[in-house]
Amino acid sequence: MEILKVENLTKIYGKGDTKVVALDNVSFSVQKGEFVAIIGASGSGKSTLLHLIGGVDKPTSGKVYIDGEDIYSFSDDKLAIFRRRQVGLIYQFYNLIPILNVEENITLPMDLDNRKVSKEHLEDILSMLGLKKRRNHLPNQLSGGEQQRTSIGRALITSPTIILADEPTGNLDTKNSEEIVELLKRSNKEYKQTIVMITHNLEIAKNADRIIKIQDGKIVGE
Repeated sequence: MEILKVENLTKIYGKGDTKVVALDNVSFSVQKGEFVAIIGASGSGKSTLLHLIGGVDKPTSGKVYIDGEDIYSFSDDKLAIFRRRQVGLIYQFYNLIPILNVEENITLPMDLDNRKVSKEHLEDILSMLGLKKRRNHLPNQLSGGEQQRTSIGRALITSPTIILADEPTGNLDTKNSEEIVELLKRSNKEYKQTIVMITHNLEIAKNADRIIKIQDGKIVGE
């Protein structure tokens, strides 16, 4: 079942002499439960692509369908709700709230949506992430790896349609990077979670089911 469809996606910044084509007519699809890596050098357009898929930015032209829904046909309010409920975002720099502890950071998307958190689901996530003993710690009391694990928990708590991971290991050492990738693979297998991960690291990308290579805003191979 096709869960994500990207159709002729183009993003242009500026005009005339300052015009930059960040994405150039990109099309591909992702099946439900698939783990896809998008690989490319810095400036290749991969982060722009991820932000467009996640509804964080809007394209110059083209479409993004998530679970059959054209996300750019939504009003800003409906898109914000859709993104909060259906898209889990994992960033390179964690983006945790410094005054909230691990458990509160993980459950934040549910709290913002006034939805009740399943205690069983929360405990399951904390256990999988190895954070049960750290649940009451603030971000500044955690290692980089623990902070990224917390951000993975925050992405998983809503049981989203798709998880988008933006260089999730880019700020970590080799050991922590391997642990984070293993956790993404586990969430893919155990929760049947669809994951699209961007990275510049081929060794990290090799953990995915499929690799899409992007260069100068275009897909140049799979």
